[in-house]
Amino acid sequence: MPAFRQVGEKQLPNPVLCMAWSPKRDLIALANTTGELLLHRLASFQRVWSLPPSEYTGKEITALAWRPDGKILAFSLGDTKQVVLCGVEKAEILHVFPMQSPVTCMHWMEVMEESSALSSFYNSEDESKLFLPKLPTLPKSYSTTSKIFSEEKSDEILNLLGEVRLNVLVLGGDAGFVELYAYGMYKIATLGGVSGTCRSLSLSSDLKSLSIITEVRSADNNPEICYIQLDTGLLSDCLPEVTRMARKFTHISTLLQYLHLSLTCMCEAWEDILMQMDLRLTKFVQEKNTSTQVQDEFLELLLWGQSSPELQALLMNQLTVKGLKKLGQSIESSYSSIQKLVISHLQSGSEALLYHLSEVKGMSLWKQKFEPLGLDSAAIEGAITAVGSFSLKANELLQVIDKSMKNFKAFFRWLYVAMLRMCEEHVPPELNKMTQKDIAFVADFLSEHFSENEELFDRKGKYFNVERVGQYLKDEDEDLVSPPNTKGNQWLRFLQESSHLKESPLLFPSFPQKSLHFVKRMMENVIEHCLQNPAEVIGKSVKQALFLPLYTVPESSENTPRLFELPSLWNDKKAKLHYVVFCMPEISPCKLYVLRKGTDPNRHIPNSVMSIDLRHHLDNADNDDAAAQSHYVYSCLDARFYDDEMLTVVLRGSEEQNSWRVLAQLPLASSLNCETEFNWEPNLRLDQQTSAIPCHDLVLGNQWRELENMKAQFVAVNGIRKVACVLSANLRHIRVFEMDVEDEDDEGADSQNASADQDGLDTTMTSQGQGEGSLEAEGEAGEQGGDGFQKPKEQLESEEAVELS
Repeated sequence: MPAFRQVGEKQLPNPVLCMAWSPKRDLIALANTTGELLLHRLASFQRVWSLPPSEYTGKEITALAWRPDGKILAFSLGDTKQVVLCGVEKAEILHVFPMQSPVTCMHWMEVMEESSALSSFYNSEDESKLFLPKLPTLPKSYSTTSKIFSEEKSDEILNLLGEVRLNVLVLGGDAGFVELYAYGMYKIATLGGVSGTCRSLSLSSDLKSLSIITEVRSADNNPEICYIQLDTGLLSDCLPEVTRMARKFTHISTLLQYLHLSLTCMCEAWEDILMQMDLRLTKFVQEKNTSTQVQDEFLELLLWGQSSPELQALLMNQLTVKGLKKLGQSIESSYSSIQKLVISHLQSGSEALLYHLSEVKGMSLWKQKFEPLGLDSAAIEGAITAVGSFSLKANELLQVIDKSMKNFKAFFRWLYVAMLRMCEEHVPPELNKMTQKDIAFVADFLSEHFSENEELFDRKGKYFNVERVGQYLKDEDEDLVSPPNTKGNQWLRFLQESSHLKESPLLFPSFPQKSLHFVKRMMENVIEHCLQNPAEVIGKSVKQALFLPLYTVPESSENTPRLFELPSLWNDKKAKLHYVVFCMPEISPCKLYVLRKGTDPNRHIPNSVMSIDLRHHLDNADNDDAAAQSHYVYSCLDARFYDDEMLTVVLRGSEEQNSWRVLAQLPLASSLNCETEFNWEPNLRLDQQTSAIPCHDLVLGNQWRELENMKAQFVAVNGIRKVACVLSANLRHIRVFEMDVEDEDDEGADSQNASADQDGLDTTMTSQGQGEGSLEAEGEAGEQGGDGFQKPKEQLESEEAVELS
């Protein structure tokens, strides 16, 4: 019987460039040549969702990585040089950050080290919840018009934090570009001195070293594959401090994202209808033939009850009584919404930012612990001041909104009555009364909002100086058209007259001439500068511990998709080892090589290099076919670590034997117990001394399966979930397998061994799927060897959302 059960097969319309299994669920992410990101489940390869390419994020996906908890998927874009964090539950883009150069590979690792200091921090990490109120969810009625975020809610933004245990996203690119991001958001290190273009990365779970496979141009301009090990001892030695600092900065990054979305909601609440009066008055100024100012036209109407034909045409034909009433209601509703967002979201987010920055400042003052990591108390103090200025500007906006609401109510009430009289309609008695004080109030409003209107029109083009809240929400560098009047403010006068308080660091600057957007951008820049210093300091502490040239790249492989090419890396967390598995087809086409190095660069590992001879006969004669094919000579097309003791490989027979493909599991135990020591000549590449490398015979047992009717080329595996996905050489034909299955009856084995028609397979799985309780139950059944079931897409998505939430 076959060793692995095939549970799905599909022909895809577009070639696949990246594929990666989820670490927690039977889900696999695929990226194709169109820039589309796809999520499929194991059972019959059913698609869960797809994320189409965007002109704002990018269309050229170059690498994929799952967060260790399986709730966030990171992918890099080569055309826009960006990294995107996507929520798996609903395919929503949660965070985007730019890179200096295109990312060619990425790896997301979770720290497994434990210490008493870390345990206490894990228990106390949520202390902020005792002092800070829970941030309110952004209104669902607003779908943000941001270029990146769509229908976003704060709960999902806050999910970016994930678990408190430290995890690190490692990114690599051209020209030795390598960066480390704690929790996938905060840049914790920028590394230099790496030679060549990064092809693969693996950060050890104890944070002691980083393994990198690079492609370097040699002296004769031939590409060489090299193995580099970087010593990241500072991260390991200061793990509790690094975790605390990174967690705080991740909180800060998340809060900045929350404030960004809150401000976006405010801009949407400030609807276009609020500009209608400005636009109509601007048109009135352009079209009127008289030299009278708009202010004088309205004052004449206020004092004498008479208006010019131009003003009457504006009011009765363009604005209308019904339009005025609707405009007044819309302005009041929009102002009220913005006011609530400022109070509940901007101010709450700013308070949380101040709290976390103050804690970081406290860390920076503990110089013995945090100074080696680059925390600068002066820079953090500057960030606190910037957040304070943002809070002041938000409070200023509240005052402007409050005053504008009162002004517009009085103005619209008077204008509504005036227009009713123009129409000779009945005026309600409660609106007909207008005292001398009311008249003076409206006159002051007209004088304040309509004075020097031609000058303002010349300055701002289409914008007219009636609506004052919108200027705070415009993302512009120019000064406010109508800054608040502070002439009578006794506190400001006191500050100006006090030589001691004028330049006091205890007082936040207010920037009265600038918009809320401007102050927000200034705050973000200051905080970003504050976050950069630790990354530079930690990056400078990382040194190259090992540089091993492995082999030259044959010219025939130049067109092969780089994302799938060997070597592949693996970190054995228990034994604290780095593994590298690779082939050298030009030198030894029938051999597979394994390189081992300790995660501690100073630790000596015996038998560091070994090879497996793929020409050994198959040790399986359960059927006539196997016995007949037992003399095949194999070459390795792809190899990935299934777990610490097993390799999953795709093997190809010799061309004389029709190049049949085999999916197999190779145990490493016998190879790793080699007693022969390989002595590496330091001046030679590995491919120049292959004859001295210890070699072991191929041992397959019954852990193999022929891949019929498929030119298999690449494989992606997940040993935790016991699944594998095989991709053909044309990058479009996919088969998925459960790798560890229990014995079945012959009929079941025969049906699984056949290359089933996909439509029939889907129909069968759909019918079998009726009555299944949950995705979790299906996942457990898959582990135990049960059939993989397909469910209707709506049920699948709802269950997946429950599981991942």
